[in-house]
Amino acid sequence: MKRRDFLRLAGAAAIGSSSAKVLAARTQTSMPMQSGTQANAAPQNSPKADFTLRIAPVAVELAPNHILSTIGYNGTVPGPLLRMREGKSVTVNVINETDTPEYVHWHGLFIPSDVDGAEEEETPAVPPHGQRSYQFVPHPAGTRWYHTHTMAGADLHRSTYTGQFGFLMIDSGNDPGHYDQELFLALRDWEPFFTANQMDTDEQQQVGPQPEKPVNLDTRPNGLEVDSQVFSINDKVLGAGEPIRVRAGQRVLMHILNASAIENRQIALPGHQFHIFALDGNPVPVPQSVEAILLGPGERVDAFVDMNQPGVWILGGVQDDIRNGGLGIVVEYENQHRQPNWVPPAKATWDYTIFGKADSQPAPDRTIDMVFEKIPSGDGRFNAWLVNGKQYPHDREFVVQQGARYRLVFHNRTDDAHPLHLHRHTFELVDMNGKKTSGIIKDTVIVPYYGRATVDFTANQPGLTLFHCHIQQHMDYGFKALFRYA
Repeated sequence: MKRRDFLRLAGAAAIGSSSAKVLAARTQTSMPMQSGTQANAAPQNSPKADFTLRIAPVAVELAPNHILSTIGYNGTVPGPLLRMREGKSVTVNVINETDTPEYVHWHGLFIPSDVDGAEEEETPAVPPHGQRSYQFVPHPAGTRWYHTHTMAGADLHRSTYTGQFGFLMIDSGNDPGHYDQELFLALRDWEPFFTANQMDTDEQQQVGPQPEKPVNLDTRPNGLEVDSQVFSINDKVLGAGEPIRVRAGQRVLMHILNASAIENRQIALPGHQFHIFALDGNPVPVPQSVEAILLGPGERVDAFVDMNQPGVWILGGVQDDIRNGGLGIVVEYENQHRQPNWVPPAKATWDYTIFGKADSQPAPDRTIDMVFEKIPSGDGRFNAWLVNGKQYPHDREFVVQQGARYRLVFHNRTDDAHPLHLHRHTFELVDMNGKKTSGIIKDTVIVPYYGRATVDFTANQPGLTLFHCHIQQHMDYGFKALFRYA
């Protein structure tokens, strides 16, 4: 089915639930559960649960005429919104009703490696048809998320290709400001397939220097990569489900997550601006208003949107083929009844450094250079991804001293923009393609293709720490490394 035909059919769909109401209804908090609530009941012979996640097959109705089967949490995609209080210990019971071992990763949290949810960090698996309890103290406050962390390889029905993801909010008690609605919006791609002809249109918006571009480019044929032609925000394609309903003068708080397994995505809301105050859940030094947002897989943006342009609009992907493939949701003002309107943003470029201060950070205790390369068809039919000339593992190559500050210099010598994630820590962005900045704290950062980014982090979370590209296929085929504490 062509994208335009899919959108035409989805547009004729019956109305479903709005994204705001869907996630509000699925929220779990650390308050006592009502008796008899089957989805949240703690299994027998396990610690008393503040939260319960059941991993099991689920049908996702992207549109009434397009229903897919995947694996999810508690029968929904996204999984339930988990709200925790910063510093208050929680127990999450995970029940695995599938035939394969599973891991739940708590993305962006400062927690021990044995509960972080990664096999490489020696977290115990949730066994098939078994259960496991994760106990930790949630920290730091902000917009986090949780998702499966298994490897998929050539199996496109595993790991982050499935519906195993959900929002995790850690509340500190400090409200970010007055707002009239709070929305949780997850960008997703579905029905992945292998192709040798993938073109990442979002990356073509990149402008600026390419300091890591090799003099002689590798002209060997590319290996198979993963692509998709079906997209959604939460569990509905554009044209299916209720719109986001607003009134003129309202302020809407949006928590936006790229839960894709495949690509960076760029979104906009015509006639409106995103007043961004946090990246990856961490407040930025200099809040800014932008027309479009670029998010790599794993990244989150917190933004206010002032509703001051009455009409009916599409909040969705900047690229026509992505938006027409379903990545969008209608925003409808009160008493406005017309066809949804889309206008491309005048300025769609993305620059992290506008949110930081133009300061230089003091010299670190040690600098670690990390060079990323792609070997076309270097792993059978698939590309191989190298960190400092090697695929994972890197036997004791990255060893850090507790309490020391490290500067990681990311040299991206590939033609892909990579969203890089460091588990159990945050890092401070200090340079992007030669532009200095400070104060921007993240756990995932996109390094532009042929680009260079520099981040500082303090080794203050002892234990095994996984570093990887958050594009599933890149991680599966070598793009990861393990940091160890001395």
